[in-house]
Amino acid sequence: MRLRALLDTDALGLRLLGGEDELDRSVRGVMTTDLRDPSRYLSGGELVLTGLAWRRDGADSEPFVRILVQAGVAALAAGEAELGDVPDDLMLACAKHRLPLFAVHESVAFATITEHVVRQVSSERAGDLAAVVDRHRRMMTSGPAGGGPDVVLDLLGTDLDLRAWVLSPTGRLIAGSKVTGPELPPEACARLAAEHLAATRTGRRGPHRVLLGGTTYSLFPIRSSGRSPQAARDVRQSVLSDWLLAVDADAGDWPEERLDLLQGVTQLIAVERDRRDAARTVRRRLAQEVLELVQTGAAPAEIAARLRVAAPVLLPGLGAAPHWQVVVARVEWDGSEIEGGPVAQSLLEEVLVDPTATGPEPSDRIAVAHTGDEAIALVPLPAVSSEHDGPETGLLADSLLQSVRETLSAGLNDDGRLTLGVSAAVHSAEGLRGALEEARHARRVAAARPGRVCAAGHQELASHVLLLPFVPDDVRRAFTARLLDPLTDYDRRHRAELIPTLEAFLDCDGSWTRCATRLHLHVNTLRYRVGRIEQLTGRDLSRLEDKLDFFLALRMS
Repeated sequence: MRLRALLDTDALGLRLLGGEDELDRSVRGVMTTDLRDPSRYLSGGELVLTGLAWRRDGADSEPFVRILVQAGVAALAAGEAELGDVPDDLMLACAKHRLPLFAVHESVAFATITEHVVRQVSSERAGDLAAVVDRHRRMMTSGPAGGGPDVVLDLLGTDLDLRAWVLSPTGRLIAGSKVTGPELPPEACARLAAEHLAATRTGRRGPHRVLLGGTTYSLFPIRSSGRSPQAARDVRQSVLSDWLLAVDADAGDWPEERLDLLQGVTQLIAVERDRRDAARTVRRRLAQEVLELVQTGAAPAEIAARLRVAAPVLLPGLGAAPHWQVVVARVEWDGSEIEGGPVAQSLLEEVLVDPTATGPEPSDRIAVAHTGDEAIALVPLPAVSSEHDGPETGLLADSLLQSVRETLSAGLNDDGRLTLGVSAAVHSAEGLRGALEEARHARRVAAARPGRVCAAGHQELASHVLLLPFVPDDVRRAFTARLLDPLTDYDRRHRAELIPTLEAFLDCDGSWTRCATRLHLHVNTLRYRVGRIEQLTGRDLSRLEDKLDFFLALRMS
């Protein structure tokens, strides 16, 4: 539709403030935002709706408009509900950049404009899409009559007999139809997400078709405001944060009208995604403020005061002050200057959600900030009263990425890495700075390991494991070869099992009896094998130094 058509609809309450010569521009979608920099959600051709919450003073308007113009948006519509008249500085900035500017009357909801634009853009696509668009407001309603993406998926089931699910990039089930049968099992969700990420990284156009368990699924990307792969500056900026729509059907033989219908549905769900992302702003700001206080050496009392503000937001209704853990993540791409912080922030907000939790809301209890190329999460843990004290609970690095490692590896492909470090729980503001450094050290340990997705926890910082990853590869190879190659060669020629014997002997702390029992050997046979090990290597396994060298060589091999 054309911009000038918006002015012909009185119910939209739009008033043109500038850009009369540009009213023949086409509108491809609509986006509501109050972010200072919404560029990551823009692809061009959008009507951007804003309540001006991003504007602190007149100097903010020009950068905001410049970002919109660079993204190729069609026009900007500013609401009058917050500030009354649209500020002069915003009108001047739009005139300077030739961006059409509308004022939205305070009596008109942005959802009304969104519904109208989506309906008009999609009206010629398919008759059955009208049934979904007509009920768009239900998805946008946050009260009991709403229901978010589930409402749209229910309509696909009842009106079009399509089973569909919304999945996160890690394969977590966000929404599913309640009227078309059982939910997808977690294994299927993870597999579909991995296939979608792999296809996206190779540049294939959606929908992507996947055969799983005898069923063909079609996967549609859910990109904010209708962003297309061609419009994205670099797919790696969004591949690890975009949702996807999985449909139980083979879209390979669908007519264009049906494909357009599903594209329209993804746009409706993207509006909900944008709204939920905007709701994270408060939690992100809390995390950023705490992080800045910690890194600038603020007094513990000041940090504690900020934590008291954060606790009710993240854990409403909690009686006692919580404990906290810090998680640091970094996403890096080979040979790329993509800023990793925002990517890691979105990903960490998803990874820290319980993988068994459904729906988009569990992440509302997590505050994640980003600085430079890393993201930092402040994770609240309910405090345990003294009479119930027991083993420390909280996030464990080993299990945090276990269920998403394979899926994320598909999105990282062969040029990306995710590394993550987890601190111990701290019980006061005084311990938060140490927890941050601990999490960063743990992440560096993870980064020294092989693999696309690696994590390390605070427990490993008090072990020899901390040192091993930082041994240079050439030193590692020379050290292990000198000690273990003679044994490996001997085993290959004589099937003597000297390496397994050495591992068992060290694991039994040099106890002849326990080691012989474990290996089901006579003690004399064990003594013969250990003697052969000492003869081949010139070492003495009764000496602590030689035991330690063998132990480290086995760990590094």
